[in-house]
Amino acid sequence: MRNLTKLGSHISNRIGKAIADYNLIEDKDKILVAVSGGKDSLAMLKLLHERRKWAPIDYKLYAVHIETDFRCAGCVHTKELEKIFKKYKTPYYFEKIKIRDKDKKISCFWCSWNRRKALFTLADRIGCTKIAFGHHQDDITETLLLNMFYHGEFSAMNPRQELFGGKIVIIRPLCYVEEDVLRKFAKESKFPSQLCKCPNSQTSKRKMMKEFIKKVEQECSYAKLNLFRTIGRVNKEYIQIKEVN
Repeated sequence: MRNLTKLGSHISNRIGKAIADYNLIEDKDKILVAVSGGKDSLAMLKLLHERRKWAPIDYKLYAVHIETDFRCAGCVHTKELEKIFKKYKTPYYFEKIKIRDKDKKISCFWCSWNRRKALFTLADRIGCTKIAFGHHQDDITETLLLNMFYHGEFSAMNPRQELFGGKIVIIRPLCYVEEDVLRKFAKESKFPSQLCKCPNSQTSKRKMMKEFIKKVEQECSYAKLNLFRTIGRVNKEYIQIKEVN
């Protein structure tokens, strides 16, 4: 029986569409859910947990939080997340990694690379073939702009991405869900608000892209949606420019 509010059901339906469109979850899957502690990953964990009650397929969830040595003072992730994992009766892991290096500047890339390495290692250790990330529609759109502006290429995040010859599959069940909707759901679900944020969150390039999109939306209210749609609407007849060095 479904135990979701109208908003929760809306998000769950969007997740269901993503699962169907990209074959994200299959019968007997063992899925490692990457939980940062933010609204997105917590919403994903909750709704994937709820969907198991009526889904026509059987799958198992394993929650993991990657704890780094680059965090704000007094971080309470572990304590609060453990309560949530136990509430959902989900097996969970807390993996500690070090990313501080006196010879390296801590960048988003460096942090992300180390986190993913820890996730891949754990997934292999416990026999999970899929890793679920809480990236939503806004994340995908912002990544598109970041890659265009800073890397000179048209690329974003795939809802389903096979790595290591298919040994590990990354899935993004929230790819059709907007951040504002998840923010409302987090408030409705009373997710803990005291969890700490990345010390670089207010100065990142991603934040700049987010602000850029908001500014464009003042003139074109559907700009963000159109950016997202362009990923699946590439008109190859009008993209014939050769690479310029």
